[in-house]
Amino acid sequence: MVSIIALLLRESPLFSPVLFAQRKKSLFTLTMEAQVENAIQIASDPTSSQQLRGQAIEYLNQLRAEGSAWQAALSLFTRDPRPSDFVRHTSLDLVNNAITEHRLDEQSTAYVKDTLMTHIRQSYTPGSGAADTSHIQNKLMQTITYLFTALYPSSWQSFFDDFRALAGDQTTIGNVNTATTFLYMRMLGQVHDEIADQLVARQEDEKKRNTELKDLIRQRDAQKISTSWQEILAKWRETDLGLVEMCLRTIGRWVSWTDINLIVNQSMITTFLEMAGQQGIADPESPAGRVRDAAIDTFSEIVGKKMSPTDKIDLITFLNLTEVVGQLISSPALADFSSSNYDNDLAETVAKLVNNIVFDIVKILENESVDEQTRLRADDLIRIFTPYLLRFFADQYDEVCSTVIPSLTDLLTFLRKLQKKSGSVPPQYAAVLPPVLDAIIAKMKYDDTASWGEEGEQTDEAEFQDLRRRLHVLQQTVTTIDESYYIETLSRLVNGTFARLSQGDQTLNWRDLELALYEMYLFGELAIRNQGLFAKREPSSVAAQELVAMMNSMIDSGLANYPHPAVQLQYMEICVRYYQFFEQNPQLIPKVLENFVQLTHNNHVKVRSRSWYLFQRLVKHLRAQLGNVSYDIIQAVGDLLTIKAELPDTSEDDMSSDEEDQSADALFNSQLYLFEAVGCIASSSTVSVENKKLYAQTIMSPLFTDIQQTLPQARNGDERAILQIHHIIMALGTLARGYSDWVPSNNNSAVPHSEVAEEFIKASEAILVALESLNSSSSIRHAARFAFSRMIAVLGSRLLQQLPSWIEGLLSLSSSMDEISTFLKVLGQVIFTFKAEIAGILDTVMTPVLQRIFTALAVEPSGTDDEIQLAELRREYLNFIVVVLNHGLGSVLVSNANQSTFEPVISSIETFARDTHDYPTARLAIFVLIRMISVWSGPDKVGPGANSTPTSPITSQAPLPGFDNYIVDRFSPLVWSIPASAGFNSKDAQAKQVLYETANLQLEIIKKIGESFVERLKNDLSGMGLGDDGQEQYLRTLAAALEGSKKEKEWRNFFCQFVDRMLAGRA
Repeated sequence: MVSIIALLLRESPLFSPVLFAQRKKSLFTLTMEAQVENAIQIASDPTSSQQLRGQAIEYLNQLRAEGSAWQAALSLFTRDPRPSDFVRHTSLDLVNNAITEHRLDEQSTAYVKDTLMTHIRQSYTPGSGAADTSHIQNKLMQTITYLFTALYPSSWQSFFDDFRALAGDQTTIGNVNTATTFLYMRMLGQVHDEIADQLVARQEDEKKRNTELKDLIRQRDAQKISTSWQEILAKWRETDLGLVEMCLRTIGRWVSWTDINLIVNQSMITTFLEMAGQQGIADPESPAGRVRDAAIDTFSEIVGKKMSPTDKIDLITFLNLTEVVGQLISSPALADFSSSNYDNDLAETVAKLVNNIVFDIVKILENESVDEQTRLRADDLIRIFTPYLLRFFADQYDEVCSTVIPSLTDLLTFLRKLQKKSGSVPPQYAAVLPPVLDAIIAKMKYDDTASWGEEGEQTDEAEFQDLRRRLHVLQQTVTTIDESYYIETLSRLVNGTFARLSQGDQTLNWRDLELALYEMYLFGELAIRNQGLFAKREPSSVAAQELVAMMNSMIDSGLANYPHPAVQLQYMEICVRYYQFFEQNPQLIPKVLENFVQLTHNNHVKVRSRSWYLFQRLVKHLRAQLGNVSYDIIQAVGDLLTIKAELPDTSEDDMSSDEEDQSADALFNSQLYLFEAVGCIASSSTVSVENKKLYAQTIMSPLFTDIQQTLPQARNGDERAILQIHHIIMALGTLARGYSDWVPSNNNSAVPHSEVAEEFIKASEAILVALESLNSSSSIRHAARFAFSRMIAVLGSRLLQQLPSWIEGLLSLSSSMDEISTFLKVLGQVIFTFKAEIAGILDTVMTPVLQRIFTALAVEPSGTDDEIQLAELRREYLNFIVVVLNHGLGSVLVSNANQSTFEPVISSIETFARDTHDYPTARLAIFVLIRMISVWSGPDKVGPGANSTPTSPITSQAPLPGFDNYIVDRFSPLVWSIPASAGFNSKDAQAKQVLYETANLQLEIIKKIGESFVERLKNDLSGMGLGDDGQEQYLRTLAAALEGSKKEKEWRNFFCQFVDRMLAGRA
């Protein structure tokens, strides 16, 4: 401590080296006050060395921990002349810490109180000019509040009287000594925050203390405090408006827990109304504007106070809020939306008041125990306030609209409950729905000042779309209340808008059309909710019937030619969403496809790129009905299939959303949808096989030529050339996906024709040439892997002859662990697809595949990412082995061609099974061993399945000669070596799963091996020191597990407990 203080003194700006040398001898006589001051100064001085500042902070933290410096800190704060504000603030913090953390005794606490009150009386007398700065006042009032909680119940019952006396009597409070009145208000605010703020989480003992303090305040001082508020506000026009605002905010906070009658009296309400009704305020942020808003907020807080339904209705009536709100809405500041003087801050404040009022009225209406008289009065109020609510809901400012959405939601939820209960909305509420739905629809429209798609507008657009989502929820609620009215209203809106377009109405703009299309899109949630748009070629519901009419109106209006991008996008979304309309009206398909083709060439980049995706969606739905237009469509979009790779611009914003991303890479990804679309069109069932082949040649030949011409540059490392070939390979793979959706398990999918497949064989060969030449490029390998997985569907078993070349290219020495993992999944898909057909090829490639995997598994990870990828590769390798075993191809693993890899496979699985750092992989490894035993050991020798004839082609494979002995020698020791592995924790939940799988392993072995495994177990258990009874229990529990799932579970639990005892014994 001494060395720290010495350093502090030496570095302090208050001490010169000479003085330091002189004072070093008297270090121990230096006052604590000076030590604390120097430490605070050094800690706050940015020119101090980092080491010295650290020592100063350490010293101050030590003082806080000890709580011993409060007297020195108190003297520092009250000293004259005053130290810096930072020193005074930190000094009070040390005092606070001593009061709250170290529980000063009553005498010490009283001393702090007397000292601070003396300081306040001296500093805040009228004319002294010595009042503290605002942030010091706040800190001082925090300390005073801590003293209040400690002393008010007992020795400082005059707490509020003392501060009220400082503020002055009825004639002087608020205008003669403003500084002390401000301090009085700050104190009241701090007291509320300390004992009544509902947003602060508190311990139970603290809650109890606060309840007792509030009770005492209500008994002793609430009336006097309320009187002081009235005295300040009674002369508010002659008082500092900042003080008036603070007084109003204080009332708003205290009203939630004090007697409402102390605040709600005619005098106070008259004053509130005067403040709230101020006219001609030019600046909402002026003192007068802030007072007006604070008065309205006080009304909101008063209304929000919890009370009985009858009292709440009485309160709303007494406050005359129907008139108050009506006058505010009619005031010049709110009367005209379009006026430049429109005060949106005031609108938001009044909207908050309306939201609170409606919220409370709805709660009363929902309360079934409310008496009839109160309910009728609430009915009257809701009819009055609903127009006010909708007025602010329809406000041009979204912030104002959002303020009342909660209470509008409550109102609609209440009406929905009534409708659900009685089947219809009672007459007195029925009139509410039409204006509500009209307001929701109007608010969904783009504002007249809103632009679309311009730079810098993304934030506004995102906020508007978020508001639309919230409005949609309200609209859904209206629909559930009165579906017929919703259908009628939306039909009138949409059809009316399209009719205006057809008639050439010059007042119609893009916002009207976009709104109609947006609502039409949402309407589908009702129209196609259950069985789709049509049932037995007729509209499936009334809503569906209306939607069909809307679609006809849209088509007839020529809306597809409207030039605004927002309308064009919505038009395409509508056509794709309601593709069933075109299925039932095939005569319209050529025209809608013509419109889409035009939009795919649109000048607006967002429309163009989005249209490529939507075009693919549409033709995929309608591919069976394209008829003779296929060739024309392919020709029409042919110019868009030219690939021109562009290297990414390093200045492009990586944080842009997918929807807004217009980078070269994003546009190419959109272009891929065109390739899939033309694949769908070219392979339509209405296209002849000859034409399918011709279209494939037409589309792919330019791509083959491009590869041939670009490859030499790519071999020389030209980045753009490499990217060009990457794009072409991706396009070929995507085209293949469009040509065929055949999958082995889908009987509805057509097996690709051999003539078409021959064309894609050429594509596969071209990709393999590029892959071989550019194998060191990860992007080329990625594209080739992408194409390979999609070629399966169009090539079928013809792909198998090329499989060795694909494997060589995709599992090269350049491939990362992540790439190998991904390819193993694809290879598993190929095995699943072709099963026995792949056996010969798989036998040829298995050893190279496994050797490449082993090479990758042997690499030491260099960081967290590598460790994650290595773990993933282990799991995919094990899953690959399982896929091979599960599809009757286990013989490939033990064939003559693959004998050399069998031992490494088993060794790797054993290693993974004992890995205590990756329990999920260990469990999977044990499962692989169980599958091997099941596949290669022939029929069961023990248990219910013993000597039965296998029915599965997997389990009916011929037993592997000598495998039974191999199991006993190699697999059974794992039963004990796994839990004995260093770091194995049998209490860990994942480790327990490993033990369960180990128990399953023993169960499988005994089923397949029988007596020889029993003998091995006896020897193992005996070697562990287990007696005959213990061995008998172990074997009996294991044998019983063969009887069924319940006994299996008992066996697994038994084994886990056995391992726990075994490990505990070793410990």
